Order: sequence, then structure tokens, then C-alpha cells
Amino acid sequence: MQTPPLPEEARADMLDHDVRRSLRGLPANLADTIARHLVATALLLDDDPVAALAHARAAADRVPRLPAVREAVGIAAYHAGEYAAALVELRAARRMDGSGHNLPLMADSERGLGRPERAVAYLRDPQVDELDPAARAEMLIVISGARRDLDQPEAAVVLLRDLATAKGAPAPWAPRLWYAYAEALLAVGRREEAARWFTSAAAVDDGETDAAARAYEITTGRPMPEPEDLDSAADADDVDSEREADSDSAESAESGEAAQPAEVASSAVPGTQTPEHSAKDAGPGH
Repeated sequence: MQTPPLPEEARADMLDHDVRRSLRGLPANLADTIARHLVATALLLDDDPVAALAHARAAADRVPRLPAVREAVGIAAYHAGEYAAALVELRAARRMDGSGHNLPLMADSERGLGRPERAVAYLRDPQVDELDPAARAEMLIVISGARRDLDQPEAAVVLLRDLATAKGAPAPWAPRLWYAYAEALLAVGRREEAARWFTSAAAVDDGETDAAARAYEITTGRPMPEPEDLDSAADADDVDSEREADSDSAESAESGEAAQPAEVASSAVPGTQTPEHSAKDAGPGH
């Protein structure tokens, strides 16, 4: 495999401290190269997972026995949709370091391979109880999806209900959790509740999901307009309003009546209030 060129912005000092410490036994030049490939993997993961995977594999070709490197390959393979490879690498990393923190990715890789029953089995892994709150939430999201894959939507709802409806400030993973809970509710036909949970997810989402569009579609029965469509509609309304105002002014002048100010519209496009505004302050359970 051809080694991808290292981007200039991928600096060794950007690597996690614990991972850098694991590279100390390597020659300095090699350690620097491995560190930069791992940093490049992280930088490219969201926008170009295939390139990220190439960098992770370049590191693994040189030091295949480091758990952090095998984990990087597994995570990048998962994001690139190479689920079989992801499982191989994440299992290898787990054997090396004994950690179960990648169990959610492993379970979701089983889903990606069309084996939801194997994904569900991961919930019985003893190390699930050792997951931190974020990983625990991800695990439940994955297994809830697997239950839907198995045509068990009621079980999918039950899995997420307690965590989704817990009181308190929204956790960082709330958008994904509430989105998954809405999906489960939709699968059992509870459309109004699903719309409320999609709306709540959209209210705390920073663009990670399409929750706002899902809520809009359930509520109105049609896809949410694209931003440019809304702008075009608003421009058309402005033109129509100006024409009507000119016409009214002309008629008033002819009749000798004073022209009255037009009523200010409450929305640029009538009937297209976004779900975030319609229920943001009354989200389910909040």
C-alpha cells in the first residue's frame, strides 16, 4: 500500500499525551512519523474517512503491535464503512489493552454487516457496565437500532426511555439519544411523540443530525424547504407585497382615502414556522 503524504498541519505534538507516551520505545524519527499519521487520521476522519484510514494503516504497517494504532485503524475503517475490517482491528486493540470502550463501535459494525442479533449480544458483555456515561449512551443507541432492525420496535423504545426522559441539563450526547428515541417512537407509530423528540433534539443540536427536518416532515407531511427555497419564497412575497402596496396606494389616491400601513407578517413564509421555534421550550420531559 502506498503511504499517503503527511499534511503539514498534522503535528506530532497534537497527539494525545497517553498515546505519545506509548510511542516512547520507538526510534525518535519513527515515533514522530507514527504520531503524525495518527494525528492526520483524526483530522481527516469526518471529512475524508477513506484518507483517514490510509493514514491509520500507514501507521499500523510500521508498528502493528501498538493498541492505539490498531484502534485508530478500527475507528477509521468504521467511519469509512469497512465494518469487517473495523471489527478485526477493534478486537485486536481490545486484546492488547483489555479495554471495552469501543464496544459501541463493535456492536454497530455488526449492524453494518447485517447482523443485528450479534449487535444485541454485545449488551451482555461484562465490560458494558464499565463504560463511561457517553459510551453507555452510545451503546444503548446502537442496540436500540439493532432492535428496530430485528422488527422489535417496542424493545427499542424501552431501551432508551429511562435515559432519554431523565431529568437534568441535556448531556453532550442528548441530540443523538433523543433522535434515536424519536426513531424508536416513530417505529411503533407514536408520531406526535416522535415529532416532539425530534424537535427537542433539534433544539440542542449543532447540526449533527437532521432532527429539525424530521420533525417538520412529520408535522406538515412534506419535506422541509431548503434554505435557498425559503429565501426565494421570501423574495417573491416581498415583490408581491410591494405590488399590492402600489396598487392600494393608487386606488386610495383615486378615491381620496389615506393609504393604511400593511400588517407586519409574523413569519416570512406563512405556515412554515420551524419545529425548533414551535416547541423548543416545551420539549418532552423538559
